[in-house]
Amino acid sequence: MKRTIISLSLAALLGACAMGTDYKRPAVPTPEAFRGAPALSGKPLADMAWWEIYQDPALDQLLRAALTNNYDVRIALSRVDEFRAAAGIAGYGSIPTVTASGGATRSRISTVGPTPLPSSAAPVRTTMNAQIDASYEIDLWKRIASINAAARADLISSEFARDTIRIAVLSNVASAYFALRALDQQLAIAQKTVALREDFLKLTRAQFSAGVVSELEVNRAAASVATARALVPDLKSQVAQAENLLQILTGATPGPIVRAADGAIEKLAVPPEVPVGVPSTLLERRPDLRQAESTLIGANARLKAVKASLFPTISLTGALGSQSAAFGNLFSGPAQTWAFGLALLQPIIDVNRNKYQVQIYTAREQQAILTYQQTVVQAFREVGDALAARAGYSDSLRAQNEQVLALRAAREQVGKRYAAGYSSYFEVIDADRALFEAELARVQVQRNTMTSLVQLYKALGGGWQVAAAAEPAAGR
Repeated sequence: MKRTIISLSLAALLGACAMGTDYKRPAVPTPEAFRGAPALSGKPLADMAWWEIYQDPALDQLLRAALTNNYDVRIALSRVDEFRAAAGIAGYGSIPTVTASGGATRSRISTVGPTPLPSSAAPVRTTMNAQIDASYEIDLWKRIASINAAARADLISSEFARDTIRIAVLSNVASAYFALRALDQQLAIAQKTVALREDFLKLTRAQFSAGVVSELEVNRAAASVATARALVPDLKSQVAQAENLLQILTGATPGPIVRAADGAIEKLAVPPEVPVGVPSTLLERRPDLRQAESTLIGANARLKAVKASLFPTISLTGALGSQSAAFGNLFSGPAQTWAFGLALLQPIIDVNRNKYQVQIYTAREQQAILTYQQTVVQAFREVGDALAARAGYSDSLRAQNEQVLALRAAREQVGKRYAAGYSSYFEVIDADRALFEAELARVQVQRNTMTSLVQLYKALGGGWQVAAAAEPAAGR
């Protein structure tokens, strides 16, 4: 007996060594600071809620509606419920299996068989039984524990996948909203330009009637009106499409979006520069990185479980019941039956197959490690790209504002000189076209500036903590 205990203890020690070491986060290169990050102090951007950043009630309402009603978010929540149930099922592997059975059998035995029945024995008999069976696998090699760990990792991974989708939805809604506000302003610019050019066309026709200008100038003025007018229906179509997209993102049917009467994007204040924090916090903040790590933890646990399958399965079994020919005696002492045992199952033919399984899951663990490292590097790149875009668009917006102011002043001067007869009609047309194009371009740069902040906020992993905190209120 003592030798058996020593043998089992030694086997357990060797098995534990064979399972490998516990999970440890892979080393990843982490820069000391984000490339292009301004040296600022204060609350980091990723720690701020979206309403602190955008300061727009209409956008806040859209973001809240999307977190509650967006179909991708709701699907992700359902997946979390699925993996939570799967983890619950896996947890039952570590507790004994207990079943109860009962039945009655009516049978007849041959009277002319190889063993004749005594004359007093009846060939037809009734047998009743009731029994409770129990079995328990001794998790000597941590196979069941590893399966449980893998299921828990899958659950955690699904939760971080949900949070990743929340960030994507927040960024998509904000980007679509700024695109809509930009289209609103471009439409207003186009309509204003049409009105101004129509007035100028009337003036040109009057001058033509007075013999001051030629018919060519009238045609050029009419063409400039048609050019601006042709842009209006296209912009209206894009506005409707942007509204439809926002409605779908918020889980509603396509339709108009309620917003301020003056929907110009220039009415939105560009958020000031705020610190972005240190790179090391990105590993804990971004849910896609946590998701990749949870997937790696699950791969590590599954590898341990497959390695454990190379060793014998040891189970304790037991049965307690009763058997009787009459129901009245079924639960009496003489009818009692019981059995207890120890079972050991060692794979022989399948051992090579299990070795290949170990190779498969070893490769999958290596893939998960590389995927995690790749995801981390990509995350640092996204932050750097977003910082570069924000800095570039901010500088571009300042230059674009200066250009629009200069061209607006130039058009006024040319208009006055034209009315006084000192400038040609073509100078007026050129000044008007340059201002029109510059105003449209400035709106696009304004949109890109706002969107670059959205991308930076997303790259830093901001917003999902607020969404997670508000989850109970969303009425899951």
